[in-house]
Amino acid sequence: MTNAVTLTDAHREVQALAREFAAAEIAPRSAEWNREDEVPVGVLRQLGEIGLMGISIPEEHGGSGLDHTSLCLAMEEVAAADAGVSTAMAVQNGLAAAPIVNNGTEEQKARFLPGIASAETIGAYALTEPDAGSDAASIATSASPTDTGWRLNGSKQWITNGGIAGVFVLFARTGGPGPKGVSAFVTPVAPGLVPGPELGKLGLHSSSTVGLALDDLEVGPEALLGGEGEGLRIALETLDAGRITIAAQACGIARSAVDLAVAYATERQAFGGPIARFQGIQFPIAEMSARLDAARLLMLHAAAQKDANQPHGVLGAKAKLVASRIAVEAADVAVQTLGGYGYSAEYPAERLYRDAKITELYEGTSEIQRLVIARELFGDASRG
Repeated sequence: MTNAVTLTDAHREVQALAREFAAAEIAPRSAEWNREDEVPVGVLRQLGEIGLMGISIPEEHGGSGLDHTSLCLAMEEVAAADAGVSTAMAVQNGLAAAPIVNNGTEEQKARFLPGIASAETIGAYALTEPDAGSDAASIATSASPTDTGWRLNGSKQWITNGGIAGVFVLFARTGGPGPKGVSAFVTPVAPGLVPGPELGKLGLHSSSTVGLALDDLEVGPEALLGGEGEGLRIALETLDAGRITIAAQACGIARSAVDLAVAYATERQAFGGPIARFQGIQFPIAEMSARLDAARLLMLHAAAQKDANQPHGVLGAKAKLVASRIAVEAADVAVQTLGGYGYSAEYPAERLYRDAKITELYEGTSEIQRLVIARELFGDASRG
């Protein structure tokens, strides 16, 4: 079994690069971006310039050619500074790039991957629909064959990066009902592909999230990604890896919450000294610190298994389930430690509290992660 905690010099270098960039370019401006609902496209392009938007893209296609552990280490650092920015980074590296890296033709790779790696082109992944979220096999968007390729019609929902994207990985039904009728496509923005307005959200105010209308979108045969009918396999394969990345994001949010609570408790004076001397303050923060370390080890173990080409779907589900819960609980502890200041926008505790919740929802809800784990444990008996 792969040792999940053995980091190479290359791992530590990308971790340090991400930490330094996040401290210098992201953390000082995060409050403003979130207050103004600003998606910092310029910073996303800077992340591309230093190689963090194409970490797992092969070097021959403009990427850094690193592994999933490297991506997760960088994700934690960026998420600790701003969860919304890390969400764009997660989609760019994973949901947008990975299906092309793993299933694209050489022509598709040459056409799309260099722009994604540099962040000159922002990528998006369009699977979820108004009536198809956790049940991805029930998507209704249609792809009808034409003399020149395919015509796509339907609607997508909750599309991260959708308002700023130049290339989309889309999933549509090319066959009958059920999982074998779904195919994947990759296409630049074109007539008939219409992003909706930015959606108001509880958190991630520095991240773009839109609905997407597909109204007679015409694509050529070269847009088909993988074989016809392989779309659901591609979608789920991509999500298996993406859940590990979201676990890393959750660790970053939790770490920021723990650090904030420690700093405040150390400095805040009450009843004749710092409040950090009270066990009622110490113990919840100590508990979060211990559980964060456990979540991080689980996340790194899942990433190492992926890098070793070992089964990692269930491990990724476990990592996301555990890390997302720690993120929510650590943010709650930070708000409680800061008291009234925790509820105020003057401190980042309330933003961490809002941002943490999404990690329990996207790329598979916590209920879906439990289902994945239960099916591994109980086999056919879990299906009723």
